[in-house]
Amino acid sequence: MFGWETKIWDGGEQKYWMLMTGKPDEPGGINGGLFKRPVPLTAGCGANAFVCTMVVEDYDAIAAKILAAGGKEAMPKFALVGMAWQGYFLDTEGNTFGIHQPDKNAK
Repeated sequence: MFGWETKIWDGGEQKYWMLMTGKPDEPGGINGGLFKRPVPLTAGCGANAFVCTMVVEDYDAIAAKILAAGGKEAMPKFALVGMAWQGYFLDTEGNTFGIHQPDKNAK
């Protein structure tokens, strides 16, 4: 969806998916990773960790990709007046994340 590079690191019992969000030869990006949740997600708990929000160029296009990949809308697109379009989704495991499209004309 976001054009990130992913690479699986096999640490034996725990696999770790490295996420490279920036370009190797350019500054910027936040690199990190994901691993299997150690305990079940509690239904209806809302955000169970920090909520990562990604800046996107086209909110509607990325939202369509998220839904097509099995994600669900958690909070519909709304205006941060004079700043951006914002919305929240749930991934296929119930994790909350946001997308944010800067737009000075949002209202």
